[in-house]
Amino acid sequence: MYYVVTGAAGFIGSRLVRALNARGITEIIAVDNLEKSEKFRNLAELEIADYIDKREFLDRLLADQFDDAIEVVFHQGACSDTMESDGRYMMDNNYRYSRTLLDWCQDEEAAFIYASSAAVYGPSTVFREERSCERPLNVYGYSKFLFDQYVRRRMESRQSQIAGFRYFNVYGPNEAHKGRMASVAFHAFNRFMEHGDVSLFVGSAGYDDGEQRRDFVHVDDVVNANLWFFGRPGVSGIFNCGTGRAQSFNDVAVAVINTVREARGETPMTREEMMRAGLIRYVPFPPALEGKYQSYTQADLSNLRAAGCDQAFMSVEQGVKSYVTHLIERRGSAKPG
Repeated sequence: MYYVVTGAAGFIGSRLVRALNARGITEIIAVDNLEKSEKFRNLAELEIADYIDKREFLDRLLADQFDDAIEVVFHQGACSDTMESDGRYMMDNNYRYSRTLLDWCQDEEAAFIYASSAAVYGPSTVFREERSCERPLNVYGYSKFLFDQYVRRRMESRQSQIAGFRYFNVYGPNEAHKGRMASVAFHAFNRFMEHGDVSLFVGSAGYDDGEQRRDFVHVDDVVNANLWFFGRPGVSGIFNCGTGRAQSFNDVAVAVINTVREARGETPMTREEMMRAGLIRYVPFPPALEGKYQSYTQADLSNLRAAGCDQAFMSVEQGVKSYVTHLIERRGSAKPG
């Protein structure tokens, strides 16, 4: 039996393949689109049974080439660019493709574990998995929202496990290919190494400079949640996947800078000291994000905990330190420039 991971060469997908390998699982069909070929590096050190282009995979699936051969589909593939303006592409890629996969899994009684997004909540200040809290601000969020609605309609008559995870602000190894959509931690690290400072947005929506707050969650915690559910086929539903703790962008910047300073043998600094030294600076809020920006997110984990998932999630201080240490090791040095 095969384990299918869509988006396997991407950020979360490749970390999921890595975690499956750590469990001794190599019968993995990696599905992705390598038009951005640099993503192959995320799979180069991993063990898979086959790689199939995302378009070919769907064609082969619908041609009955995988009947009774797939145990689970971890559907991580999507267009995650929140600034993407091509709504037709977004809906075809994130909604229609996902719907076809889910229908096939139900027909074949294969588990379907998929990536949703906290973008479905939009400007809401309450982040519960309820229709009244869901107000997407862009077509990316809408594509995820609409698929979640389809999942809800299928849930009562399901033939196999369906588990969806509304990822909050995920960061960690294997995200470099995401470019502008990579995490704040990734961009802060690169900025600090190249220019000696970290740039954050000035205040907005009543928050002071850099004090906008998000639920920042390490990618390996996200992967662990996926695997916890896979080991419990009787548990289905749509669940928030975050730490349950909103922390500021300033917290991320401080964690990045102090981890680099520690690697250089330098003493840690407070945010105030960093600001006085010019290590943190604030830049104008981009007009393109006005009205489309979540200044606050915090996962309500009540449903996740009620399902029995009691895993711990790293704080920004823990997770960003681990991530930046990894980036320094891959870079080979904590020296500037």
